[in-house]
Amino acid sequence: MHDDRKLVEARLRRVLDERIRPAVYPESVPLQVAVWHAPGEPVPVAEGLAAEPRPVEVGARWGAPWGTSWFRVTGTVPEEWAGRTVEALLDLGFDENMPGFQCEGLVYRPDGTPVKGLNPRNQWVRIGAPVAGGEEVRLHIEAASNPVILDYHPFRPTWLGDKDTAGHEPQYTLTRMDLAVFDETVWHLVQDLEVLGELMAELPEDSARRYDILRAVGHALDAVDLQDVNGTAAPARERLTGVLAAPAVPSAHRISAVGHAHIDSAWLWPLRETVRKVARTTSNMTALVEDEPDFVFAMSQAQQWAWVKEHRPEVWARVKKAVAEGRFVPAGGMWVESDTNMPGSEAMARQFVHGKRFFLDEFGVENEEAWLPDTFGFAAGLPQIIRAAGSKWLLTQKISWSQTNSFPHHTFRWEGIDGTRIFTHFPPVDTYNCSMKGSEIAHAARNFKDRGRARHSLAPTGWGDGGGGTTREMVAKAARLRDLEGSATVAWETPRAFFEKAEAEYPDAPVWVGELYLELHRATLTSQARTKQGNRRSEHLLREAELWAATAAVRTGSAYPYEELDRIWKTVLLHQFHDILPGSSIAWVHREARATYDRLAAELTAITDAAQRALAGQGDTPLLFNAAPHALRGVPAGGATRPEADGRTTRTPGPDGGHVLDNGLLRVTVDANGLVTSAYDLTADRETIAPGTAANLLQLHPDFPNMWDAWDVDAFYRNTVTDLTEADEVSAGEDGRSVRVARSFGTSRVTQVLSLVPGERRLVIDTEVDWHETEKFLKLAFPLDVHAERYASETQFGHVHRPTHTNTSWEAAKFEACNHRFVHLEEPGWGVALVNDSTYGHDVTRTVRADRGTTTTVRASLLRAPRFPDPETDQGVHRFRHALVPGARIADAVREGWRINLPERRVTGAHDVAPLIAVDNEAVVVTAVKLADDGSGDVVIRFHEAHGGRARATLTAGFPVTGLTVTDLLERPLADTEPPARDGDRITVRLRPFELMTLRLRRA
Repeated sequence: MHDDRKLVEARLRRVLDERIRPAVYPESVPLQVAVWHAPGEPVPVAEGLAAEPRPVEVGARWGAPWGTSWFRVTGTVPEEWAGRTVEALLDLGFDENMPGFQCEGLVYRPDGTPVKGLNPRNQWVRIGAPVAGGEEVRLHIEAASNPVILDYHPFRPTWLGDKDTAGHEPQYTLTRMDLAVFDETVWHLVQDLEVLGELMAELPEDSARRYDILRAVGHALDAVDLQDVNGTAAPARERLTGVLAAPAVPSAHRISAVGHAHIDSAWLWPLRETVRKVARTTSNMTALVEDEPDFVFAMSQAQQWAWVKEHRPEVWARVKKAVAEGRFVPAGGMWVESDTNMPGSEAMARQFVHGKRFFLDEFGVENEEAWLPDTFGFAAGLPQIIRAAGSKWLLTQKISWSQTNSFPHHTFRWEGIDGTRIFTHFPPVDTYNCSMKGSEIAHAARNFKDRGRARHSLAPTGWGDGGGGTTREMVAKAARLRDLEGSATVAWETPRAFFEKAEAEYPDAPVWVGELYLELHRATLTSQARTKQGNRRSEHLLREAELWAATAAVRTGSAYPYEELDRIWKTVLLHQFHDILPGSSIAWVHREARATYDRLAAELTAITDAAQRALAGQGDTPLLFNAAPHALRGVPAGGATRPEADGRTTRTPGPDGGHVLDNGLLRVTVDANGLVTSAYDLTADRETIAPGTAANLLQLHPDFPNMWDAWDVDAFYRNTVTDLTEADEVSAGEDGRSVRVARSFGTSRVTQVLSLVPGERRLVIDTEVDWHETEKFLKLAFPLDVHAERYASETQFGHVHRPTHTNTSWEAAKFEACNHRFVHLEEPGWGVALVNDSTYGHDVTRTVRADRGTTTTVRASLLRAPRFPDPETDQGVHRFRHALVPGARIADAVREGWRINLPERRVTGAHDVAPLIAVDNEAVVVTAVKLADDGSGDVVIRFHEAHGGRARATLTAGFPVTGLTVTDLLERPLADTEPPARDGDRITVRLRPFELMTLRLRRA
């Protein structure tokens, strides 16, 4: 039987490829084609339709990189085709192996109505079923000549990733423009044979079911007259009826198929092209919903829905109709499928605020699932944020990409840092681009790690990344797999229906505690430093703008900039998409991101300046405005007052030609090479730097990962390192409390200023790098005299602990990890923090010295230089600020992390400004003070316990409070939640470790 199987499988492949598939379109006639090439960026649809095209022949080259060409195709349906189904076949020059990564098109009727998108797996447009014969055909195609950037391994540097460097060479060859008869019987025969052939290949060798399929397929092929496939397709299908009708066993694995097109909001294409990708895909999916009564399509990312609404109103009307029918489903409840490691606390919350609110406002749909199939790992603070947004489920697929350890569950409850648990599912199909192949369905059933206790899984079905969505072939296969012996069963369902069934059948699902770390793509924490700095800066500027604008609105009656803040938040959230913020997009994307961040910074600074001037009044008294959540140097959190006099820092010559900085709290020795050989905590009488080592050590590694250049850093990068110890200059700063250090290496140069601020136990390090390396990784190292088995890294609304050892493969795999504003290590009673203003990637390692002491080294990741997909990643000047804080408790790490990101602003005015909200416990950190989004004038404050313990705090409002409500992130009252005790304008709260709370205060 084994030899018979091989013969039948070989026969099936050849007959399908050479006879049956070509017979799907047995007759065709050419269409007449003309083209107009838009001279620059894409033009409005009306302009493209009105342009006068020139005739062009099939076989012509077309399409400069990132160009737009408007094709007009015309023709007449032959009279003799009356009564038959006719389609236009429009092949722009597709490579069928790469849907979404090359040229694409959107077909319009002459009146501008969009028909459907064109891509390699979707090249047809229905003309009539049946036709009368003689119909005149006139279609327009808005064709995007997006160049092929991703040619998989090996990745090669390419200049095609930016229209400014891509050149003008035509990229594609017009391949086919025909009218053709569509033989639906033959098409169905193709689907029958593909499903059975793929299922047969997955069954055990000695399976009786396999033999039944083998025999039936052989008989069907016998029934096909290879010289008359169209005339014999029906009897061939009859030979397969029995095996296709055999039902699945009752214990079969059950797959919920969800129509899907994961569209990257930017990646190997710019944002403007994603707008068009979404229009193409939604056009196709609304058409498929109309044609296929069982099909359900889910689309995430409210931003993409908003693009359709704004740019393609005709498509939007079809989308709204399909949503009302429950067949086109808003999913995920986030503005975009963002990275979840690097966005700050408030930004992560606002992803859900703006995403869920869009779907509620437009459709009345409440999303209860977070939908993040392709995000590169998940921060441990996320479960609480999901729950606080009114959601309760999470789906992702990406953890299956981990290289070292196989995650032990596909369905489980994920517990975050505060104890919140979220029912979570990883589709065992191991792809978010399922195409209903037999191998995918069989893999999902075999791979499901919770079988025996659960038997439901989800399969996101459709071409994604670059879009395209589900095809009619996928729908046809799913229909055959609905109840088929030997296979898992397949049914189209919404995400909600799947999660309700999965959770109901698995109430005792296992629990996973802590971050969901992806053992891959670790370099996304460092690549494209300017994009990351723009994000960090924008997050903190938004905090300032909201805080001071709200304070000014309450105190002075100033207008609150609702619309401006809403727009800016959405722009920042868009750029947190998981291929923008992680630095894995083409040069064009990051060039535009830098310009966008600069524009937003100017707008937010103007909002803050106007509010602070209104608050300070007219006068010439110097004031310090403090937007950080802690009092600093006598300035209250969220308030303004006159600056205190500085203390004193001395600088004296060091014994070896270096310098010693001393402010009575900390004594720092900088040697003649600009390295920190001592950071002595004078209060604790203890050294910070490990004996025989030096901090502020720049280290350079080769960085050439095995794949995914901008995404990955592989463990072997650590095998080779160059310590940058030679200095070009080490000199005293003119302010008397700093040291300036300059170094050069390769074709790059680093300038640093090390400052010891009077009265403060922190060494500030400002680093400027003029970076011109390629395939290198730059780190800043601090070897510390601290024995700690774990360390803390800030994450959303708290911090996560990671081990400093590598006892198991799980710990060893975390050789590059994420932190927000601080990393903190501690022995009982004494610790050290390293805080930063813009870096995320870091590593922490332990070594044991000859004297048996332990050195724990913290290294901040500064810069990389991958060449794909942006061949000039991060070339140029960069500025970073870090501070080493000896003697730091976790409270100090939290405070100094905020401080380095929110320095005080100096304003002249007439009077001090009292805080709008004051908090009497440093463990309770306020992350947002704003006016309610509904325009009511209510004040909304969001805060959390930040130290990892229980906290009681009194919040004092600087205005008369007439009502108090506990809300979710969307500022909606939480049912069955008692508000905290209130005594006038004083509110007493009690928080669990890392607990997040949002309060809405009604004003008199």
